[in-house]
Amino acid sequence: MKKALITGITGQDGSYLAEILIQKGYQVHGMVRRSSSFNTNRIDHLIENKALKDKFFFHHGDITDNNSIRNILEKSNPDEIYNLAAQSHVRVSFDIPDYTAQVDALGTLNFLEAIKQNNKKIKFYQASSSELYGKIQEDIQNENTPFYPRSPYGVAKLYAYWIIKNYREAYNIFACNGILFNHESPRRGETFVTRKISKEVAQIKNGKNTKIILGNLDAKRDWGYAPEYCEGMWQILQHSSPDDFVLATGKSHSVREFVSEAFKIIGINIEWIGKGVNEKGVDKNSKKILVEINPKYFRPTEVDSLTGDYSKAKKILGWEPKTKFSKLVEIMVKSDYDLITKK
Repeated sequence: MKKALITGITGQDGSYLAEILIQKGYQVHGMVRRSSSFNTNRIDHLIENKALKDKFFFHHGDITDNNSIRNILEKSNPDEIYNLAAQSHVRVSFDIPDYTAQVDALGTLNFLEAIKQNNKKIKFYQASSSELYGKIQEDIQNENTPFYPRSPYGVAKLYAYWIIKNYREAYNIFACNGILFNHESPRRGETFVTRKISKEVAQIKNGKNTKIILGNLDAKRDWGYAPEYCEGMWQILQHSSPDDFVLATGKSHSVREFVSEAFKIIGINIEWIGKGVNEKGVDKNSKKILVEINPKYFRPTEVDSLTGDYSKAKKILGWEPKTKFSKLVEIMVKSDYDLITKK
């Protein structure tokens, strides 16, 4: 039985990946940062499943602590490590740049050092990010596009990206970067813009909210469905040799489009009026203002548009996205509406 260690297992991607690997017959170990409150809601169904008592384990640790990494590697003895742990909120990285660097950059180095010193047979997956491209140098980004990160998060992830390549070449470690473009789901954190939109649109539908306050509506992202990307992570580590891959949909949509699509799911057509910070989203029928802009949600340096080219992953791994943008939005809004109405 193969063993896998997942850091960040309590997050969106970690929870989906754990389910996927268990279905594939793995014994899964999760690394959880200890805190004064429980944050395991995304994996509680795995923890509480008695049928998985020999297949699913989680350990308390911190990727900034070398001792805890070594102890967990000794306990779990993994064949594969998926490093998904991160301070992953781009806007927040401007407020806590030092912590972001410690976790997102040096945390990756700590794992590579542990592998180099203890077991170089372990395969290592690093959750890289489309934020590496930042101020885009090419309209469509692939594995060869120059990087230009525009946030402390992007810069920290760039260090992790290059240290992966360095240790792969210097020490013959099977280490890979998955350059994943934005991928969303009902398990997305509520502070991320897509989940904020889907949740608040569902609340408006249920009469529990009156409007949504957002930042830059013009920002365009390549949005895919998270479970499909987690399958891609696994495929990357099953390739015969370590390499780096972009996972994306090849199409981008603005935040404004996401909002309009989300309201369409609940039967409201949005009309956009005004410009800049004065722009508003108005219900075409009732003329009620449902969306407003607040400059506090803007980043100090914005990434205007990201669109990924996944042709390498398709050719070599056979991976490609299946869920269309409109379907993704529908899945998220309906899930949040169900959550609200069940309370």
